[in-house]
Amino acid sequence: MARWAAFSGLVALILLLLLSLSYASRSVVSEEDEPAPSHNLSTGLLLVNVAFSQGILGVFLLLAAWISQIPWAALGVHLPDAATIGLGLVLGTVLFGGNQLGAWTMRRFGFDHENDLRALLAPTTTRGWLLLLLGVLPIIAGFEELLFRGALVGALSAGYAVSPWVLAVFSSFAFALGHGAQGLAGVVVTGLVGFVLAAAFIATGSLVVVVVAHYVVNALEFVVHEGIL
Repeated sequence: MARWAAFSGLVALILLLLLSLSYASRSVVSEEDEPAPSHNLSTGLLLVNVAFSQGILGVFLLLAAWISQIPWAALGVHLPDAATIGLGLVLGTVLFGGNQLGAWTMRRFGFDHENDLRALLAPTTTRGWLLLLLGVLPIIAGFEELLFRGALVGALSAGYAVSPWVLAVFSSFAFALGHGAQGLAGVVVTGLVGFVLAAAFIATGSLVVVVVAHYVVNALEFVVHEGIL
């Protein structure tokens, strides 16, 4: 029998830990006034730290679901197939375009979209790009979607008979707060992206779709803005 209350408490704890890490990353960005000669090393360490911290939180979240006997279907977990992967690719590409339009619009109204953290994480070597694209970004997309869409929307709506659309608003707000290092414009745009991802999750019931879409958005952000294209 699923232990919804226990799972909810563990999810709340993991969310608080993630938001605390986000706050810490804002401090790192604010202290980084100019690039240092050891930038390559610090970038590599930052990438490993992000992958490790989010990977650990992701493992804890999966363990919480398993111990609490939460049905995997409630989290949207299923084996990927061509249709869900394809839908995720299309959705991610559209969201990337919308993200760029939103950031441009916010700048036109005088709100900066801060990208200092992205610049800090941007690799300058082929090995760094492989680590980012094949390791760090998949971990980030997988963990954040499992938390913000799978747990906060799917599992809680199944366990407490709450409208998933109400939970989508809450999870999108929390998702936006987790990206505070991007400034006010970044928080607003990220919140909107998060709500679209939540809507896609509700419509498809698939965690795969939103994980792929999230990965595509992040990957294009780096590839387009940080040097490959």
